[in-house]
Amino acid sequence: MFYNLYAGDAPSPHRADVARGTEVRVGALGLPGLLVIPPGARGLILFAHGSGSSRHSPRNNAVAAFFHDAGWATLLFDLLTEEEDDERRNTFDIPLLVWRLVEATSWIGKRTDTGGLPVGYFGGSTSAAAALVAAATVGPDIAAVVSRGGRPDLAGDALGRVQSPTLLIVGENDPDVLVLNRKALRQLKCEKSLAVVPGARHLFEEPGAMEEVMQLARIWYSMHLQRPHGQLNL
Repeated sequence: MFYNLYAGDAPSPHRADVARGTEVRVGALGLPGLLVIPPGARGLILFAHGSGSSRHSPRNNAVAAFFHDAGWATLLFDLLTEEEDDERRNTFDIPLLVWRLVEATSWIGKRTDTGGLPVGYFGGSTSAAAALVAAATVGPDIAAVVSRGGRPDLAGDALGRVQSPTLLIVGENDPDVLVLNRKALRQLKCEKSLAVVPGARHLFEEPGAMEEVMQLARIWYSMHLQRPHGQLNL
């Protein structure tokens, strides 16, 4: 399912973003992150990185900058410590990733500068499953979820409990992941859509593929990530 862009969603050419290197509190642990808040932000997008990625990823930062231009705040933070990221099995530890994502969401909700903003998740690869389980855990306070080349199958039975409008984006030439996403789409009971990017493989490295991902995500968030939400109650 694809959408046409509409004029009211055009980026603002004049901004003075507030960017803060920060430490995201998850229990007793502080995880490094980057919080950027454009003036008049209409929501906040929390990134759940895929395996081998971090807040320093040029790809993630390019996507975040695109969202800033559209008027959303973003939080990029590392779900795993450097030591944990060296152990590949940790990238598949969905319960651990979910707990940290929920804790980060609570941290956002308690801040004076972000607590009133509706929150959306943007997840990739295995961390997209964590975003979906976290959305099922937090409930309707998560305004929207976008999965890019994700593994929603790893969310298991939590898929049926997701209430947040969810967009699954998959490359046309990523056949195994496309099958898994189509199956997950049938299990989701919330508002949902599957977008297939023509000619793209898993990492969306083909010319124009990542731009298509960003446009699709922007429209989904424009539809859902500006509803009035109160303080998160976590």
